[in-house]
Amino acid sequence: MATTRVSNANMMTFGEKLSRFSWSLFIPMCVVLIFSIIVLFSAGGGSWFPYAMSQIMKMIFGLVIFFIVAFSNIKTWIKSAYFIYAIALILIILVTFVGDVGMGAQRWLNLGFINIQPSEFIKIALVLALARYFAWQNSVELSQFKNYIVPILLFVIPFIFIFLQPDLGTGISVGLITLGMFYIVGANKKWFLIAFILGLIISPAVWYGALHDYQRDRVITFLNPDSDPRGAGYQINQAKIAFGSGGIIGKGYMSGTQSQQSFLPEKQTDFIFTMMGEEFGFMGAFLLLSIYTFIVIMLFWASKTCRNRFGQLVCFGFMLNFFVYYFINISMVLGLMPTVGVPLPLMSFGGSSLISLLFGFGLCQNAHIHKDQQLSSRGF
Repeated sequence: MATTRVSNANMMTFGEKLSRFSWSLFIPMCVVLIFSIIVLFSAGGGSWFPYAMSQIMKMIFGLVIFFIVAFSNIKTWIKSAYFIYAIALILIILVTFVGDVGMGAQRWLNLGFINIQPSEFIKIALVLALARYFAWQNSVELSQFKNYIVPILLFVIPFIFIFLQPDLGTGISVGLITLGMFYIVGANKKWFLIAFILGLIISPAVWYGALHDYQRDRVITFLNPDSDPRGAGYQINQAKIAFGSGGIIGKGYMSGTQSQQSFLPEKQTDFIFTMMGEEFGFMGAFLLLSIYTFIVIMLFWASKTCRNRFGQLVCFGFMLNFFVYYFINISMVLGLMPTVGVPLPLMSFGGSSLISLLFGFGLCQNAHIHKDQQLSSRGF
C-alpha cells in the first residue's frame, strides 16, 4: 500500500468531485426508491398515508445524508470509523435495557421525536470499523490469527445484544458480512472450516437453549410448511399465495386481492416483495431483482477500481450488506429459508433501514470519488 500523503493543495474541488460521481450507481438506487413509493401508495389503499408520504420524508432526510457523505473528505470517515461504531454499539446496548417492545421483540429505541432501530445502523458501522482496521494490515499481519481478535470482538459484542433482542435476521446479516470481510482480506481458509465445525457442535445448545419458541416454530414451518397453516405457517403461506397469484404480469396496480384485503401480513415491510409480485407479477419482480443485481455489480466495480484499501473494503463490505439484505428477504418471503425480520432494501417501509442504507451508499460514492487518492499508512 502506498504511503504518500495527499497535500491539501491537491485536494479535489467540488466540481472535480461531481465529475467523478457515479451516476450508474445513483440512478438505479433512485429507481428503487421511486418504485418503493409506488408500492407503498398501493399498500396504503391508494392513499399517501400512512406509508408513502412518511417514507418520502424519510427519503429526503436520507438523501441529504447521502450527498453530505458522498462529497465530504474521505479522511473524515477514516478518522471517525471507530467513533461511529462506538455510538452504534452504545445504542444497541441501550435497546437491551430501555428499548421499546414491538411485535414480541425489543429492537427500537424511543428518542422522543422518533423511534430508531440501532441494529440497522450497526451493519454499516461494522463495515466502517472493519475497513478501518484492515486497511493498513500487511500480508504478514493478515496471516496471524492474533490480528483477527479485535475484528472478532467488533462482531461478537453487537451480535450478542442483537441476538438477545431477539433479531435473528440482523444477527445472521452481520455474521455473513464479517465472514465476507475476513475472506476478502485473506484470512486463512482453515479458520473458516474450524468456525463451521464449532458452529455445528454448539448448534444443539443454540436450538434448545438460545432460540425462542416462535423462532423454532419458524424453522419447523420452513421444513414442513403445512404443519401449522393457521399459526406459524400463516405468513409464509399467504406470501406464496400472493406472489404465485400474480402470474407473469400481475393482477394490476392496487388490484392484489391478498394484499388489498389484508390477508398478507406486514405487506408494507418484510413482505413488500410478495405484494409487488402480486400486483406486477413475475416481470415486476424480475425487474427489481435485475436492478438489485446491477447495483451489486456497480458496488463490486467501485471496490475493484478503488486504489486505496480503505475505499475498497468499504465498497466491498457494503456490497455484502446490500446483497445479504435482499437475498435473505426474498428467500424468506418465497419460503426458501425460515422467516426472519429482514426488510427489503430501499423498498420496505421504515426509516432506520432506509437511512442506514443511504448513508452506506454515500460512503461508497465517497470511496469512488476518491478512488485515486492514496492515503497515508496508519496515519490517522
